[in-house]
Parts: sequence; structure tokens; C-alpha cells
Amino acid sequence: MTTFEQLSATVGGRFDHRAHVHVTWLAVRAAGMPDAIALVSDGLRGTARYAGVPQKYHATVSRAWVELVAHHTAEDPAADFDTFAARNPALLDKRLLTRFYRSTTLAGAAARSGWVEPDLAPFPWHAA
Repeated sequence: MTTFEQLSATVGGRFDHRAHVHVTWLAVRAAGMPDAIALVSDGLRGTARYAGVPQKYHATVSRAWVELVAHHTAEDPAADFDTFAARNPALLDKRLLTRFYRSTTLAGAAARSGWVEPDLAPFPWHAA
């Protein structure tokens, strides 16, 4: 079974937003979307706890990014991350979730500790 640590090690270097998206893309490809949610969420929660900043973990943000990356991965099964990123530049904008969520919603305790549905616009795969 693939672990978050194994995926993170393949990215290496500084763990910025692009690296988060890269690890998420690897997790989606390795485990599929539903299992990638747990893989990424548990990994980020553990990393934040290990770094002494458990309050930095955010459940809704973690799951939302997995869902976004999974959607784009299904739409564009690129063979490598650089190609995927070049074809999906919106995913490299760390403010992307502001298209779907109010900042007050994401700042709330419910969103930090559990899943909250988008409140500005539905995700593309939920739109009717």
C-alpha cells in the first residue's frame, strides 16, 4: 500500500502548493479518488501534528483539493505531473477554492474539522 510519506518523498524539496497538488495527483493515481481523500487527509493531519502545528490541518480544504485534482485527472489522464500541471494551470492557484467557498465558510470550525459542501458554486462534476 502506498503511503503519504512515500508519495511526498517522490516530490522532494520544499512542500509548497505545487508540491501539495503533485502529491495529491500521485495519491489519486495510486489509490483512486475515495481512498486518496483518506490518504492525503491522514498524511497532512499527521504532518501538521509532527510539525507541532496540528491546527493547520483543514479537513474541507484537504478533501476539496483531492476532489478537484481527481476530477481533472479523470478528464486529463496525463502521463506525468508536469504535463498535467501545464494542462490544468488553475490547480496551481492556491486561491482556487475561493471560486467555490466563501472565506468565512472555510474559516469556520465545521470546515476545519469535517467536510463542508461548497457554498458559492458547486464543483463542476456536481453542477446540473
